[in-house]
Amino acid sequence: MHYIYTSIIALFIFQGCSTKQTPITPSYFSHTSQLDDEFEDEFSSQESDTIIDPLNGYNRAMTSFNDKVFTYALNPISEGYAYVTPEPIRESLSNFVHNIQFPIRFVNNLLQGKFQNTSDELERFIVNSTVGVGGLFDPAATYMHIPAHNEDFGQTLGYYGIGAGFHVVLPFLGPSNIRDIVGLTADSYTSPLQYQKGLRKYKIPDNYGQAIAIYSFQILNKNSLHLGAYESLKKDAIDLYPFLRDLYEQKRLTDIEE
Repeated sequence: MHYIYTSIIALFIFQGCSTKQTPITPSYFSHTSQLDDEFEDEFSSQESDTIIDPLNGYNRAMTSFNDKVFTYALNPISEGYAYVTPEPIRESLSNFVHNIQFPIRFVNNLLQGKFQNTSDELERFIVNSTVGVGGLFDPAATYMHIPAHNEDFGQTLGYYGIGAGFHVVLPFLGPSNIRDIVGLTADSYTSPLQYQKGLRKYKIPDNYGQAIAIYSFQILNKNSLHLGAYESLKKDAIDLYPFLRDLYEQKRLTDIEE
């Protein structure tokens, strides 16, 4: 139950943070020039789109921590793992993880009223779980050209107008915001790979330790398929934290609008 209470409280927090206030213009400004009005409108629009970042100091420190973990731990281990594990096997494992996370995509497409996407996800799951040997292969995309529709509960909240709230960098997980943290909590109930007490028959891990191990391997395998991508991205950053923050928030906004 504490997840539910936490989610409700958090929703009120970030909804309040993300509410746009309409500026009150005194009467003596009513005869200003059209140019001044356009400038004021543009300024107000830019100001309202500013990312809320009261945890700037913490977020910078956590970004630096995550960067060091990636550079000195995850990346070297990923390179070793890629060296001993053929790419086709790693791709099949990635396909398997994506296929088994079907409930998250199915539920959130359904919640957003995207019924064609929901149908596509169901068809993909059936085809890939059977013809695709338990999801190790993706014949639904390769031969039937059925696209995947990646939706999570954070996107569902955004779809219904819930604001992002303030930006938060999570240890090991990276950039996020209050809305997406609530979304992660909700998605943990539908994900077969995340442990939830009382839902053991539906879940693969039997405890939190197993869930962490599964997630860690998932990240390792995924990173091994994209070696060099983070370094290529990071080299364009003058200041790493705001660069990653803005990139994340813009991507999430694009995901919600699609």
